[in-house]
Amino acid sequence: MDFDLTEEQRALRDSIHEFARRELNDDVVERDKSGTFSREAWQKCADMGLLGLPVPEEHGGAGADALTTIVALEALGRACTDNGLIFSVNAQMWACETPIVRFGTEEQKRRWLPGLCDGSLIAAHGMSEPGSGSDAFSLGTTARRDGDGYVLDGSKTFVTNAPESDLFVVFATIDKELGFAGVTAFLVEQGTPGLTVGKPLSKMGLRTSPMGELFFEGCEVPVENVLGKPGQGMLVFDSSMSWERSCILASTVGGMERQLERSLAYARERRQFGQPIGSFQAVSHRLVDMKLRLDTARLLLYRLGWLLDRGEPATLESALVKLYLSECYVRSSLDALQVHGGYGYMTEYELERDVRDAIGSRLYSGTSELQYEVAAKNLGL
Repeated sequence: MDFDLTEEQRALRDSIHEFARRELNDDVVERDKSGTFSREAWQKCADMGLLGLPVPEEHGGAGADALTTIVALEALGRACTDNGLIFSVNAQMWACETPIVRFGTEEQKRRWLPGLCDGSLIAAHGMSEPGSGSDAFSLGTTARRDGDGYVLDGSKTFVTNAPESDLFVVFATIDKELGFAGVTAFLVEQGTPGLTVGKPLSKMGLRTSPMGELFFEGCEVPVENVLGKPGQGMLVFDSSMSWERSCILASTVGGMERQLERSLAYARERRQFGQPIGSFQAVSHRLVDMKLRLDTARLLLYRLGWLLDRGEPATLESALVKLYLSECYVRSSLDALQVHGGYGYMTEYELERDVRDAIGSRLYSGTSELQYEVAAKNLGL
């Protein structure tokens, strides 16, 4: 593996870092308090080309490879302190755009991908239900064939972007007796009769990323809105989750670098007992741990991007990356707060928000416990 980035990758990294630092950090504290999603910031990300990174150029995207996309998202996380916005961007790219790119018909691609890339449309992914979380395919939502379409009944919860979305990638079963083989993916438009989007859900962290519930009562979806083929829902879901596990935490590597830089500067400037606090082992060793996590996380992430671009199987590696980066992000966020002491606990320093936002990374896209199981299975256990 060549660890050197290309000239183009370095230029993209630097341009995204400068863009995010300049354009995306306004009023984050207040928007976090109120749980407000910034459509303006979303549009700026689209105009920068971020929303279309993994989408082919012929459908309005950048056609970036996996490693380039990872580098771009890392730069975004380093400069942008709005973790909720970044999470919403990732949720659309990996759980909505990627399955349309791989499984969508040409008509579906032409209809939806350009708008998702240019920011005029927002998409959400509906799999989790009140009774099915890690056991993703214990679905209660059903799809019954009726004439030229399907009728959906059921509900979804923890749907990122739901309150703002124009399109939903929804999973339902066409026959419960078929188990996995009955699960089917559908593209459901906002405003479809029988679809109700619930009120925004209040969360511990990632508050600037909107989340809601979906309710289907006799919701009629035309047959041309089936994503993939009937019964291919497991394949569609697994494919999107493989990409999501691989890339959704790339921005946290940038976030950990930002935390380390800030904590090092504070440890050099803050004085106690007549000397900088960085001279005390209790602080300096904590900072070394943060550096170690950052470097090992980046190496694992870049290796995974390299494997994906070579077309090699990476189920084990993606589970390890999701597991390791989420745990590192939580620990480094806590360490950064601890280094800053009482100031780190204050809202205005924006470190307590990182802690709240980081906790979610151990839950979404498959819990840490589930990643252990995926990794163990791929080790033959």
